[in-house]
Amino acid sequence: MIKPKLSLMEAYMVESLRSKGVSNEEIVTLVEQGNAGRLKEIEPRFDYDELVKAARKDLAVFRSALFVGYEVKFVTFNGLKNLLRMRFGKKEERDYALTETGIRNLRLTSSELEQLSDMLSSNWVITSEGSGAVTVELNKPAGPTIHR
Repeated sequence: MIKPKLSLMEAYMVESLRSKGVSNEEIVTLVEQGNAGRLKEIEPRFDYDELVKAARKDLAVFRSALFVGYEVKFVTFNGLKNLLRMRFGKKEERDYALTETGIRNLRLTSSELEQLSDMLSSNWVITSEGSGAVTVELNKPAGPTIHR
């Protein structure tokens, strides 16, 4: 089965609602009702009209994204840090160190690691550091080659 994909902003909205204690079922119900106003009351940082509009295009896919899991279409560096904070409560410097190409010394439970792996877009690679921690780095393609 192909994992449903959400935009980074849609993932932010879903994860911020979850962090406020909103259940997947309540999110689906409010989206089905087109109740972006109630979602905004719960978490005022976002405009939920776009989430409602996108989710209502295919409610079955949206429901699957919430209950089974989703992949973010494209995760930026700041997006990675925000998702770690929103989804797992992980904070920079306390829970991981920044590198030029990602993060290191991130400790997650096996369940959290699986969720993160499933969620991240293909521009990221997760590797074990051997100490129980992981590194998450940009998956850089080979640089340009100059033929002479």
